[in-house]
Amino acid sequence: MLVAEWILRVIHWGSALLGLFAFVHALLQRSDAYSAADKKTKPIWLLITGGATLAMVLFDVGNAGMIFYVPAMAATLVYLVDVRPRLIEVQRGNRNW
Repeated sequence: MLVAEWILRVIHWGSALLGLFAFVHALLQRSDAYSAADKKTKPIWLLITGGATLAMVLFDVGNAGMIFYVPAMAATLVYLVDVRPRLIEVQRGNRNW
């Protein structure tokens, strides 16, 4: 197996684990935190992150499945970079007295 194939395999499974992390994080958050953070509802984010994780597991990085893989990875990154920090901030509250 070539080095490039190993690199693609690591990217494939690493991103699938990242998607799983996003799904589990979305699952463990309070439902009201999503509306307080002015984001989509919890069920919608569970569908987005769960579907994205499934797509990243089923479709490989280097094949024709890239048409599904890239949007799935983008959806996961949107959750992790935009939604997750806002949920944490909302649930933590303002502690600057």
